[in-house]
Amino acid sequence: MNEKKPLSKFQIVTIVAFLVSTVVLFFLNMRQTSEWIRLGDEVLHVLIADTPQETFKGLSDRKDLGGYDGMLFVFGSPKRAGIVMRDMRFPLDIIWIGSDLKVVDIAQNVQLETGDTEEELTVYYPRTEVPLVLEVPAGFVQRTGLKIGDALSVIETP
Repeated sequence: MNEKKPLSKFQIVTIVAFLVSTVVLFFLNMRQTSEWIRLGDEVLHVLIADTPQETFKGLSDRKDLGGYDGMLFVFGSPKRAGIVMRDMRFPLDIIWIGSDLKVVDIAQNVQLETGDTEEELTVYYPRTEVPLVLEVPAGFVQRTGLKIGDALSVIETP
């Protein structure tokens, strides 16, 4: 009898590590400042933040997105990616994306924090470690009906 055995913990970890590595290498090889993505049913042109300096600064001190739809933060490996509203000038929806490229958590309509020290800023965390975070203007999630489980993919220029 050919009885299938469930995957071992090691096999699962290996598969997840491979998927994360593939995504990270893909984004690192692009080395472009922006990318077209599909998230759920929406096509977005997003800025890419993939260096420590870019992920720290994020959208801080910008009056708007300058014609882009959001910013995609690409981390080297999954982490509990906390987001703060440091020096932000507009509210955001924050979307955390897992190693399987599906939405795992969402914080809607995150408001500005002005005049606070770094230590006083609220840190918004996902439910689980993630390799990607997408910041979009507040209202995006409600307007589009985006939900946990929706998938992200990189696409050719539309």
